[in-house]
This record gives sequence, structure tokens and C-alpha cells, in this order.
Amino acid sequence: MNKTGRLGAYLTAAVTAVGIALVPQPAGAAADCTYTSSGLVPLNDLGTGTYNGLTGGLYPGGSNVRPAAHTAAGADLAQNAVLPRNAAGQVDPVNGKVVLVSIGMSNTTQEFQKFIAATKTYGNLSDKLVVVDGAQGGKDASAWANPSDATWSVLASRLSNAKVTPAQVQAVWLKEQFVGDNLGAFPQGAQNLRNALASIARNARAKYPNLALGYVASRIYTYNQARSAGAYQQGWAVKKLIQDQINGAPDLAHGPGGVAPWLSWGPYLWADGLGADGVAGGAPGRGDGLEWACSDLESDGVHPSASGEQKVANLVLDQLSTDPTSTPWFNQ
Repeated sequence: MNKTGRLGAYLTAAVTAVGIALVPQPAGAAADCTYTSSGLVPLNDLGTGTYNGLTGGLYPGGSNVRPAAHTAAGADLAQNAVLPRNAAGQVDPVNGKVVLVSIGMSNTTQEFQKFIAATKTYGNLSDKLVVVDGAQGGKDASAWANPSDATWSVLASRLSNAKVTPAQVQAVWLKEQFVGDNLGAFPQGAQNLRNALASIARNARAKYPNLALGYVASRIYTYNQARSAGAYQQGWAVKKLIQDQINGAPDLAHGPGGVAPWLSWGPYLWADGLGADGVAGGAPGRGDGLEWACSDLESDGVHPSASGEQKVANLVLDQLSTDPTSTPWFNQ
């Protein structure tokens, strides 16, 4: 996805440090700060309601609760498969490492860099955990879906720079979309993105043989009306991806002998701006209180500003530090 807007001093420094290429935003793209609500209903508020005939909720049946059997499978992997490993991938409780990587586009690297910063002040972080930002500006889902794309060699270089190996990568944070939020007609466009996300998951599992767990995030709200529907529908692609794995899709089989990591929401980030009243702190853009102000995005209305990055980082940190599928390897 093309990088847009102006980055603050923090992100500029972070991007320079990891060598991420920034792609200029086309002229004329700008946020519309009056677009405080799209009228679309977040998946976790939609529940058993429907959008274009499809049932809402984060998980099957309109539920926002991860099925118990799927949670148990992830928790088992976290406890028994995601273990400190040496460079060759052998379990080494004393000197081994667990590597968590990010895969995605410009928004992904912005948010993950802020997450990495947040882990520095999280007092209960495992000393075995190494977090590497693999996401890259200008690289949409189509790029990562190609196992020969240069995105993968860039990530390989970043792992090497962090003094870890592919055999030590055991968890991934994935957030991707097609360039310009251009999904095309719904629901086929969301299905196409689901297929690309599945390819990315399989590519990652093939390149990182000990990869066990994957957390897939949604887009945040956009104040760019031309991209609003696509940003919202990206969440439906993630829902379909995870639902298909839960339902036993062979192209997403996980665990020993599987072709993909176990997948879960990680987390669902879309909320309808400031909600129908358009007032920060008023009726929120989501039932749980999450909202996105225009100030949470850059001048393009698409990429998160420093405050938007921090919101995402806090949500990711909260999930990984409390979820039974991540606490065994994320926390001390």
C-alpha cells in the first residue's frame, strides 16, 4: 500500500533505522475531517445482523467469542510448540529465542514500530522474546502473496540484523490489504483478499518451519471517503480467513503437518470514526468505546498519526499480554 502523508519525527527516525522505503502519496489525496461516521456497523457490533447478506460477528455464528476448541488449540501450541529455540530451531530453554515478526504494509510498520516501543516499557515481557518488524511501506497483499517477492528477502535481512534465524520465528502479526483499499465488488473482493492472506500465511509457514501462531488485524477507520468501503470490507476478508480455518479448510490447516499457522483476530481495529454524533468522547464509533478521530490519522486520512499508532500498539499489547494463546511466550 502506498505510503502517504507526513510522518512525525518519531516515525521518520524509526523508518530510517530499519530501512523502510516510503512511497509518496499521490497529489490531491486528503482527509475529510467531517467524515466522522460512514454509517457502517463494526463486525463486533453487527453480531447476528447482516451486511450484504453476510452475518456479522468476529467468529462463526455472529459471535465475538473465539470458539473454545480453537482457543484450546492455540493455547496448546503456545505452551508446547512456541518454545525458546537456538539458531537451528532446536529447543534451548537457556539461550534460545522466540521471534515475533510483523508482515504487512505501511500502516502495519507504523503501528508495529509503536508496539515495539511499547514493549520496552512493559515490565513483564519475556527475555526470550525478540520482536522484528518485517512490514514494509508500498507492499500490499499481492506482494507478500508471492513467495518470490523481494519483501521476503527484506524480512530475511531484518532477521539477520536482529541476530535471529528463520527457524526461531514462531509467531506473526499480519495486517494487509490491496493497494488503495481497492477490493472491488463485495463479497468477491473480500474473498480475493482472503485468498491472498491465506497465501501469505502459507508462505510464512513454508519459510519459517516453526511458525505456530498468527494474529491477523483489520484496517482502522479512514477519513478518506473514496477508500472507506474497502477499509471496512478488509475486516470481512480477515473474518472469512479465520472462519475458514476454524471450519477446517485444508488450505489453512495448522499444527504439526499443517500448511499455515493457527490464526486468530489480532485484534479487530475498525470502528466507525467518532460515531453518528461526530463528537469525540460522545457516542463512540463502536460499542466497546473505540473511536477514531481525524487527529488519529495523517493528512491523507488513511495512515495513522502518532496518536493512532499508539491506539493500535496499546490494543496489540493488551491482547498479547493477556491471551492464553500468547501469554506463555510473551510474558515472563
